[in-house]
Amino acid sequence: MNLVAVGVNHTTADVELRERLAFSTQQAQAALASLRDMPGVREAALLSTCNRTELYCLTDDSCPDLVDWLAQRRNLSRDKLVSILYRHQGEQALEHMMRVAGGLDSLVLGEPQILGQMREAYARAHEAGLLNGELSRVFQEVFSVAKRIRTETGIGANPVSVAYAAVSFARHIFADLKKSRALLIGAGEMIELVARHLSEQQVSEITIANRTAERASELAASVGGRGISLEELPVALERADILISCTAAPLPILGKGMVERALKQRRHRPMFMVDIAVPRDIEPEVGNLDDVYLYTVDHLQEAIQENVRARQEAAQEAAELIRDAIVRHRRQRREQDAVSVLREYREQRTQLAAGELDKALQQLNNGSDPEEVLRRFQHSLVNKWLHGPSVTLRRMAAEGRAEALLTARELLLEDDDKTDLSDPE
Repeated sequence: MNLVAVGVNHTTADVELRERLAFSTQQAQAALASLRDMPGVREAALLSTCNRTELYCLTDDSCPDLVDWLAQRRNLSRDKLVSILYRHQGEQALEHMMRVAGGLDSLVLGEPQILGQMREAYARAHEAGLLNGELSRVFQEVFSVAKRIRTETGIGANPVSVAYAAVSFARHIFADLKKSRALLIGAGEMIELVARHLSEQQVSEITIANRTAERASELAASVGGRGISLEELPVALERADILISCTAAPLPILGKGMVERALKQRRHRPMFMVDIAVPRDIEPEVGNLDDVYLYTVDHLQEAIQENVRARQEAAQEAAELIRDAIVRHRRQRREQDAVSVLREYREQRTQLAAGELDKALQQLNNGSDPEEVLRRFQHSLVNKWLHGPSVTLRRMAAEGRAEALLTARELLLEDDDKTDLSDPE
């Protein structure tokens, strides 16, 4: 059987096309059912995220037309799809899966979410009855390598997104974010990401302030926080240990005076602030106040660029791990080929032995001398075992196949110093 990976990602298709190719959870279940009934597909899984849609299949040697299947499922022309699809087979497909799971093929190098999404794809395929053994083992290899990449390289150690970098900076100021209260200003995509990261760090309280209080409340509800209007900022500021702001306001929202009053009410407990907005939401003079740690988007970008370089170095280490894993996989596949030969050989020899044993038992039942019966059994069994190899060896010798004879000697003549007496099974 043949391992195939077919798909699109952020490098081959724009967001509009990726949206058309994406599968919701319900759509993915129906798609897997369709794949299960597709001639030539033995096992399959479907991965669909905002940045990629990929099929992983074990197919017969005559691989089915997965491009045509995908075009029909998503109502796209085949010609349009062919121009953006990539297709990998065999070891290339396995290497691609490992790169995806390890975060090496992501829009943000080393991002960790893709591994969880791949595990979900595996679970869906398993529930749909589309993993019958071999593809399941492939996924386990992929997950094992991805885990090694996470633990043995620094690919995920340093943040490379502005939102995550902002939260990471906060961890340098507050040893335990679980005891900290956060105030976020704005309700756009950046603040949404920040809120999600803070929620994952289990901060004790998240408050989101926005010009439209309804939008603030909606976003805050998704992370277990509360939403307020910008008019409520002065009071909310007094409770905030962490403040992160990103709005489209043309003028600063937080002035030095407002922050000074909040610090007095806080009895000068430190405040960590990150101004991601351009133009800035926080007056620069706020950074001169004691007990305020103010960072701008420029500070974050400097750290991010350094972290990107660190991740690129880690990605090279991860690529080495993947190459090693591919070599191991290749060796295991070759060993598996030997196992199938050994199984057939054992079955053949067992049948010969069973035939000779039946004859010996019949002779014993007829009253023949047991010792004579055993001697004939041994002689006959050895002759029958050696007949086939003898004919083949003579033919190879006559044909001058010296290398084949050397291999036969290695297989048939045991070296007493290296003989393994363990059961081959």
